[in-house]
Amino acid sequence: MKKLTLELGARSYPIVISPEAWNDASLSEQVRGRRALIISNETIAPLYLDRLKSCLSGAALEVELDQLILPDGEQYKTINTLEKIYDRLLESHYDRSCILIALGGGVIGDTVGFAAATYQRGVDFIQIPTTLLSQVDSSVGGKTAVNHPLGKNMIGAFYQPKGVYIDLTTLETLPEREFSAGMAEVIKYGLIRDNAFFGWLEQNIEAIMARDPDCLAETILVSCRTKAEVVSADETEQGLRAILNLGHTFGHAIEAAQHYKHWLHGEAVGAGMAMAARMSQNMGWLDSTDMTRIESLLSAANLPLEAPQDISAEKMRSLMSHDKKVTRGQLRLILLKQIGRAEVINDFDEEQLLAVL
Repeated sequence: MKKLTLELGARSYPIVISPEAWNDASLSEQVRGRRALIISNETIAPLYLDRLKSCLSGAALEVELDQLILPDGEQYKTINTLEKIYDRLLESHYDRSCILIALGGGVIGDTVGFAAATYQRGVDFIQIPTTLLSQVDSSVGGKTAVNHPLGKNMIGAFYQPKGVYIDLTTLETLPEREFSAGMAEVIKYGLIRDNAFFGWLEQNIEAIMARDPDCLAETILVSCRTKAEVVSADETEQGLRAILNLGHTFGHAIEAAQHYKHWLHGEAVGAGMAMAARMSQNMGWLDSTDMTRIESLLSAANLPLEAPQDISAEKMRSLMSHDKKVTRGQLRLILLKQIGRAEVINDFDEEQLLAVL
C-alpha cells in the first residue's frame, strides 16, 4: 500500500494506492453512519459495483447505500446527465449530510464532483477512479466540470474530494486503448516537471504497457505525487497549476471538433503534447533530439502525434479561442523550455501557431 496526502490545510485528503484501497480505514470512516449514493456507469458497474458495496456495507459502518448507473462516454458529460444526479438526490430526499461516491473514469469523477459541489451548495464526495487516466490525473486535485458543445470543461468548479482510493486491480480489465489514453497524462508529468521521471518512463515503457504491477504502482505513485505537489501550491490555477494543461488546449480543440465522440481525451492530449513540443522546437527551446525522444515515447504508448487531418487549422484555432486559458481575450499556451520544464506563454507568434496546427 502506498499513501500520499494532498496538503490543503483543513481540506487535506488521502490518496491511497493499493489493491486493497477500498478497504482502507480512512474510506470506512468517511462513509460510516451516512447515506451514500454510489454513481457509476454501464461499463464499470457490472465489473466493480458489487465489490465496492461489499467493502462499504460492513455491519460496523451502518451505511445506507444506493446506486445510480449512468451511460458511458465523454458525450454524456453534460448538463443533462448532471440533472439525472440531481433528480435522484432530490427524489430520494438526500440532505447535506450525505456523501456521493464516484466509481468510474474521468467522466464519472468530473460529473459527480460537480454535482457534489453544487447540490445544496456542497456535499461530500469520494473519488474511486477505475481508469489509468482518472487514477493519475482527473481524480486528484478537485477540478470538476461538464462539457459544453463549444468547449470542454467550461462549466464546473474547484471542489476537493474527501479522499481518492486507487485499486490497481481495476486496470486489469481496462481496454488497451483506454490504457494508452491514460499514459498521455503520465508522460505529461515527466515533460512538465520531472526530467528524471521522463527518463525512467523511456527505460520502462515496455513493462508499463505490459502492465507490470511494480512498474504500474511506481508510475501511478509518481504521477499522483507530482499532481498533489502542484495542486497544493496552486489549488485554483492562478499560476503554477496551469502547466498541468500541457497539450490540453490543442487536445480540447480536437475533442470539441469531433463533438467528443471519436478520440479519447488522452489520445487528443497525446497529439496536443506533440503539437506543443513542435511549437516549442520552432521557438528554439527544444532541439531535434528532444523532439525524437518525446515523439518516440508517445508512439511507444500508442498515442497519436498529429490531429485528425479532417480538422482544418482555422477550425482548431477557432476552438482554441474558447479554452479556459484565454485571459482578457488572449490565448495562453503551455510550452516546453526543456524536457522537465514547462511554462505558460502569452507572447507567441500567431503564424507559428497556425503552422503547427
